[in-house]
Amino acid sequence: MTSSDVKIRSFQVGDGPTLADCWTAAAPADPISYQRFRDLFLLDRNFDAAGLQVAVADDRIVGAAYAVRRLIAVDADDLEPTAGWIPFFFVHPEYRGRGIGRSLLSAAMDWLRSHGRSEVFFSSYTPNYFLPGLDSARYPSAARLLAELGFERQYDAVAMDRGLVGYAIPDEVRKRIDALTAEGYGFGIPTDDELTALITIAGAEFNPDWARAIREGVVSGLPLERIVVARDPGRAILGWAMHGTYEGVIDRFGPFGVLPSSRGTGLGKVLLHLTLERMVAAGAHSAWFLWTGEKSAAGQLYLKTGFDITRTFTILRAPLRPADFEE
Repeated sequence: MTSSDVKIRSFQVGDGPTLADCWTAAAPADPISYQRFRDLFLLDRNFDAAGLQVAVADDRIVGAAYAVRRLIAVDADDLEPTAGWIPFFFVHPEYRGRGIGRSLLSAAMDWLRSHGRSEVFFSSYTPNYFLPGLDSARYPSAARLLAELGFERQYDAVAMDRGLVGYAIPDEVRKRIDALTAEGYGFGIPTDDELTALITIAGAEFNPDWARAIREGVVSGLPLERIVVARDPGRAILGWAMHGTYEGVIDRFGPFGVLPSSRGTGLGKVLLHLTLERMVAAGAHSAWFLWTGEKSAAGQLYLKTGFDITRTFTILRAPLRPADFEE
């Protein structure tokens, strides 16, 4: 069989379960259920069936590549009109080595180009992503193919994990909590009304997608006990940490932030440890997250708190030149 025997078409109703099964066969170390595939991609607010390229051979689905552009802005009215994303692509192992991956990615890039996009990222799309970038160590052939198609490294993100069996807040952190409390600072669950201030801080000072995640998490039933806020003596919120925000997974930590003006006070360390304690109380055996900078202040705090780097992801970018499309 050659690539000419493979048909590349857009997503059709009924493809979903088979796509999830094919994904899992192609990436058994990163499997996906159909429900999660549906929730993350098919029900994504920017989903366009025409952008999900599907490879069919021997009357079966053998691969896919997903291209997406913003139909709804993350923040204000910014639709990022020059940008597109490819959150994933895969080819069934029985059909590799036949140029199918290249055909799928080329079709995805052409689709984005046809919608006026001049650059494409792999795979830092928000609000819904499965992994934040390419794990080149786990998928070296994908890294080679993306490089051949013009993708270049932008930056790296690291995933971290920490076991929680036997965890207890260290004495030094307890002492810092007591000292801050004596100075009038407070730590606790936000009230319903305080959520408005928390969401404003998250969106304005950190990341608009964090504001969305908090809002949607609470509306979907996230218990407020999974959020810890730090308040100054006047009860203004200075920072927060939380868990269970994404897909209700109690072991997943974040998002987490402290206002720049309050950094260096120990508030971040306190919030992190108070949240880890709450995670243990909720039955979590580990704490993990997918995306931070290893050298960032948060990344260094995590490492000092006993987190280990478990994976490194590379965020990639390729230009989409009109001339390429004309050729």
